[in-house]
Amino acid sequence: MAADPVPSPVERVDLSAIGSQSEALELVPEEYAIQHVVLPLTVRDDLITVACADPGDMVTVRDIQVLTRRPVEALAADPASINEAIRQRYKVLANVDRHVQAFSERAPNPIEGQLSALETISAASPVVQIVNLVLKQGLRDRASDIHIEPQEDRLRIRFRIDGLLVDALTLPKTMAPSLASRIKVMANMDIVDRHRAQDGQLRVEQDGRNVDVRVATTETIWGEKVVLRLLDQGRTVLSLDELGLADHGYRSLAKLLRSPYGMIIVSGPTGSGKTTSLYAAIKELDPVAQNIMTIEDPVEYTFPNINQIQIRRMANLTFANGLKAILRQDPDVILVGEIRDLETAEIAVQSALTGHLVLSSLHATDAAGVIQRFIEMGVEGFLLSSSLIGVVAQRLVRRNCTYCQEPYQPSIEERQLWAVHRNELKPVFFRGRGCNHCAGTGYRGRVGVFEVLQLSDGIKRLISQKASGSDIRALAQEEGMVDMRTDGIAKVEHDMTTLSEVIRCVWMN
Repeated sequence: MAADPVPSPVERVDLSAIGSQSEALELVPEEYAIQHVVLPLTVRDDLITVACADPGDMVTVRDIQVLTRRPVEALAADPASINEAIRQRYKVLANVDRHVQAFSERAPNPIEGQLSALETISAASPVVQIVNLVLKQGLRDRASDIHIEPQEDRLRIRFRIDGLLVDALTLPKTMAPSLASRIKVMANMDIVDRHRAQDGQLRVEQDGRNVDVRVATTETIWGEKVVLRLLDQGRTVLSLDELGLADHGYRSLAKLLRSPYGMIIVSGPTGSGKTTSLYAAIKELDPVAQNIMTIEDPVEYTFPNINQIQIRRMANLTFANGLKAILRQDPDVILVGEIRDLETAEIAVQSALTGHLVLSSLHATDAAGVIQRFIEMGVEGFLLSSSLIGVVAQRLVRRNCTYCQEPYQPSIEERQLWAVHRNELKPVFFRGRGCNHCAGTGYRGRVGVFEVLQLSDGIKRLISQKASGSDIRALAQEEGMVDMRTDGIAKVEHDMTTLSEVIRCVWMN
C-alpha cells in the first residue's frame, strides 16, 4: 500500500517559474486535472509534485496518489493560473496515436484513404476525432492558421503561431484524402471534386469558445492541401491605445479619426494586423450618433450598433458593389475591408470627397508607398490629395516572452543596426530563452511597429506634382513622422522585442 501523502507548507507557487515534466503530465489525465483543478509538475525519486488550489484537500491528494501509484507532494497555486497552465501544457495531439492506429486497422477502400460519407460525419470515426484534436490543439497554441499538407511520404500539419509556421503533427500519407474530405463535409464543400480550388466556412466550439474557420483547398502534386484560418469570436478587440502606437503616432491617428470626412488607409503585408488596427479605430467612434457601416471579407468580429456586410461573390456582392450600396444608406463612417482594384479605389475616394469618413486597407511597403499604389492603380493625383488625410503603415513583431526573458549578447549585425539609430550601445539586451509558456520559442504574442503619416499641405503638393515615394517619405520625416524602423528600435529599447525580430519584419533599406 502507498505511503500517506507528504505534507507540505501552504504557500502559493508561481507556475510561470515551474514547468511540467511530460512524465508527470502522462500520469494524470487532462480530464481529471480539469475537473479537480490540479496540475502535475514533476516526478522525482518516485514522488509526484502537483499544484492544486487547496493542498489541504486530502481526498483529492489521496485520489492522485491512487491514480499515479506514487506519493504526492501538493503545492498551493492560484486556481486561475492552474486552469491556464492546464490549457497550455496538456498537448491534446498526444492522444492522436490511438486514432491513427484505429484508422490503419480499417479495411482500405478502393481509393487509398478514402472514407465513406458515413465515416466523415460519425463522431466515433478516427478521422473525425483527429480533425477535432488538430483544431483543439491549434486553438490552444494560439494558431491563426492550420496547414494540412500532403507530402511524398507523409501528411504534414503545421500551425502558424505569432506569424511563423511550426510543425505540429506528422500523419501517414494515406490519411490525407480522408482528412480533406472530413473538413470539406464540415464546410459544406464538394468532396468529390479534388482538382478545383474551393473555399468554405464552418463554425466550431472549442474550450467554450465559438470559432469561425475559413477553409481553402487546392490541388498539389501529392494531393489536396487544406488551409484553415481560425477566427476566434471570443477574442477581445484591442482599443487604439492598446495597439502599441508610440505617443506621437497615437495622437496623430486619434486626431485623424476625429475628422468629419476624408480617407484613412492602413497598409502592410498579409498578416500584419491591418484588420486589428481598423477595428481599434472603429472602437474610437460613436455608433450611437453616427451610422457606421462596413463591407468586409470576412467579417472577423461583430460590433453592436454597427452595420456590417459580408462579401458574397456568388451573389456579385463585391467590395465595389457593396460600397455603392452603402452610399445609399446615409452613412457617416464607412469601413472597406480592402481596396484591391481601381473601381473600389475611385468609389472610396469619391465617398471621402462627399462628406464621409472612409477607413480601409491596402497592400504597400510603407506609408509613402500607399500613395504610389493609388497612383499606379489609376487614381488621379489631384483627387487623392483632396481625399486622403492619413496613412498608417505597420508590421507585427513577436513579443519577448515575459516568463523566460533574460539578458543576451547581440550579434555583430544587431550591434551595427543599433549604432545606426542610437549613439550609445544599450547596456543590456533581452530575449526569451524558451519555456512552456512560449512553446520554447522565446516569444509569446506580437506587438505592432508603426508609422503614421498625416497629409500636410506640403505632402499634398508633392502628390499633385507626382513626386516619388522617397520625396514624400523625406518630407513626412522632416515634419515629424516616426518611421517603422525607428519605432521598432524603440520597442527593443523597452525590451518588448529583439533586434533580430525588427530586422526580420521591417524593411531596413
